[in-house]
Amino acid sequence: MAKRIGPVKINSYGVEFKLRAVQLSNQAGVLVKDVAESLDIHPFMLSKWRKQVRDGELAGKPPPIEADAVAELRRLREVEKQFKRLQMEHDLLKKAIRFASERKAKSSPSSRQTGKLTPSR
Repeated sequence: MAKRIGPVKINSYGVEFKLRAVQLSNQAGVLVKDVAESLDIHPFMLSKWRKQVRDGELAGKPPPIEADAVAELRRLREVEKQFKRLQMEHDLLKKAIRFASERKAKSSPSSRQTGKLTPSR
């Protein structure tokens, strides 16, 4: 049997936390992935909690959501989109520079002299 290296991380979340997470993920324009990331939980766990709420297994009165929290999640989504676009543009520019420099190296004269060779004595 393989021995586990390092501590095992096991978190136990309260009903209020779960309901708040589900409530945040149900807001318009907010993705489950973003909520899970902001709460430092796995998206599958949040999806499981959402199912439990739908099935009535997880019930209670969720705490009120601040408008700032929803706005911050939406802003996070926009910033991630912009970041992804900038990364793609950066990669494209790197490829273009590499392509141009390789082309220039091929078309430039070599380090040898371009004149006629003289016989050695």
